[in-house]
Amino acid sequence: MPGADALRPHAEEAFAAELAALAAQDDRPRPPRWKLSPWAVATYLLGGTLPDGTEISPKYVGPRRIVEVAVSTLATDRALLLLGVPGTAKTWMSEHLAAAVSGDSTLLVQGTAGTPEEAVRYGWNYARLLAHGPSRDALVPSPVMRAMADGTTARVEELTRMPADVQDALITILSEKTLPIPELGQEVQAVRGFNLIATANDRDRGVNDLSSALRRRFNTVVLPLPETTEAEVEIVSRRVDQIGRSLDLRGGAGRHRRDPPSRHRLPGVARRTDERRAHEGEVPQRHAVHRRGHLRPHQRPGTGRPLRGRGAAARRRRRGRPRRGRP
Repeated sequence: MPGADALRPHAEEAFAAELAALAAQDDRPRPPRWKLSPWAVATYLLGGTLPDGTEISPKYVGPRRIVEVAVSTLATDRALLLLGVPGTAKTWMSEHLAAAVSGDSTLLVQGTAGTPEEAVRYGWNYARLLAHGPSRDALVPSPVMRAMADGTTARVEELTRMPADVQDALITILSEKTLPIPELGQEVQAVRGFNLIATANDRDRGVNDLSSALRRRFNTVVLPLPETTEAEVEIVSRRVDQIGRSLDLRGGAGRHRRDPPSRHRLPGVARRTDERRAHEGEVPQRHAVHRRGHLRPHQRPGTGRPLRGRGAAARRRRRGRPRRGRP
């Protein structure tokens, strides 16, 4: 499906113009097989203005130091682990980092409680395996294996949701930079430029803690929650605007933006009118609003004192009329 018609294009497709502008203006050294230099990758995530006046929209709203540490980690042979509570843009940052570094954010392994080891290592085409036996043609490479062979960036989402034995399949890949294939007596060695970005959180239920051996293979960067309300509003506003553009909503999201609601609900026009008329004695007291500081039923307007009688019998007594059936 063409990227223009996709409901949610990949980062390298949605922001292709910004990536192309950065590549054209970027004259700094680049690590092997990187599409951009580390400076350009940080600018792509944090936003800025290029020398030719091109505006780069910020993808991550937060401390600059976090982005710099993440980019510096990917420039080495250390894998990157983005750790944080749900909702701190771990997946969002990993996707844009892969798009800026390798130009491809689709080499993804989604971690779940049922993720098999084949999703990290490799699988087999069983029809070819039964027909011709073990061979490279019958082997189905995982996204991690493809990234190792091409020298690009692989992504592993929700690493702590994967079973412990599946997690440990990454130890050899990250430490030795090789993936053995014992069925063929071969191995796949990682090409320069390969790296891995993993995301994890330790707050949800069903989390499998990382072993100390695996955790040592990662450089961990903790993504914090927004520090201020203004930062949170900016994040939501930018995201709503991006969603509006992807859905082709004319006028943008800013046209329909509303002020944040106050802490207490403001009275409506009808309620304010009834209160004013009740205080002026223009409407029966049953129309007065039952709110703190306002008239309650059976109170005299302007005084707040209760009426002495209520109902039809009280009105007859005030008018001097006898009750029915009595002289």
